[in-house]
Amino acid sequence: MNSLGHLYIISAPSGAGKTSLVRQLLGRDPQVVVSVSHTTRPMRAGEVDGRDYNFISMERFDAKIEQGLFLEYAEVFGNKYGTSQLWVEEQLRQGRDVILEIDWQGAQQVRRLMPRTRSIFILPPSREELETRLRGRGTDSEEVIARRLSEAVSEMSHYGEYDYLIVNDHFDEALADLVAVFRAVRLKQDVQQLRHEQLLESLLSQL
Repeated sequence: MNSLGHLYIISAPSGAGKTSLVRQLLGRDPQVVVSVSHTTRPMRAGEVDGRDYNFISMERFDAKIEQGLFLEYAEVFGNKYGTSQLWVEEQLRQGRDVILEIDWQGAQQVRRLMPRTRSIFILPPSREELETRLRGRGTDSEEVIARRLSEAVSEMSHYGEYDYLIVNDHFDEALADLVAVFRAVRLKQDVQQLRHEQLLESLLSQL
């Protein structure tokens, strides 16, 4: 698919600061959008359909799977989550960069369908800091924290499957690194050639 936009996967263990980094990136770069997943889980207080998730029934979700409409999907604790392929492709055609905030399993599905996807993995600076951040939320029991730490180790073991690795030790530096990835991709020769086709033609035309 020829497009001016690029598809990005951003993955991280819970507590690494991915959500905060992506939110700041969106505030700085109007060309970037985040995909809103479809889900079968119930809407929570304060959530808005179409903003936080596209809330649909299990029957509609399964029908979309059968129709091949999801770029990737997964089942988590009995609820299903999926990314609309049509929506992503439309955003890319319009020149927007699209972020998928998904785990390594979803990332593998997306790469099989769209191998040119760029992928970024965000790491915490240490296991101790990761645990401190998880405990700092003050909402989880010891059992939940232990499970999240175990899941984090499993998630982080797949960092080698990603194109870029950012360590979120100092937030401002990590944000600058994330911004740099997006800018660098846009400056690649093939991307610039497509974006500035008329300029290049005029510069290289015989006088």
